[in-house]
Amino acid sequence: MILIDTSSWIHLLRPNGDPAVRGRVEFALRAGGACWCPIVQLELWNGARGNKERRVLQDFAAVIPVLPMDDPVWTAAYDLARLARDRGVTVPATDIAIMACATRHGATLESADKDFDLLRNVQVLADGHMT
Repeated sequence: MILIDTSSWIHLLRPNGDPAVRGRVEFALRAGGACWCPIVQLELWNGARGNKERRVLQDFAAVIPVLPMDDPVWTAAYDLARLARDRGVTVPATDIAIMACATRHGATLESADKDFDLLRNVQVLADGHMT
């Protein structure tokens, strides 16, 4: 299961998207492992350009599994936000929620957004794997 972040979907949807990112998303789609969550869907719908992108999002919505953002995801997001703040890491709340959703559901996160690298480092430090 691969939770595709908004940043990577944008590379797929836009003609000038990074071919490497586009390739990773296409691979996940072909392998049947791509999924998303409600916040990613909201971000995509909010930024959709024109009817073509809206049609693609509608088509994706019919076939791509949605990872729920249930109470355990939100609890994990609150914990991650606190840990990030304690370590001086400031990232958008939406990214914290997306990372928490991926972690909670055991999904790999595909992203072209460097904020997720910061959050991964926070998680590693919290797990005691790094000092």
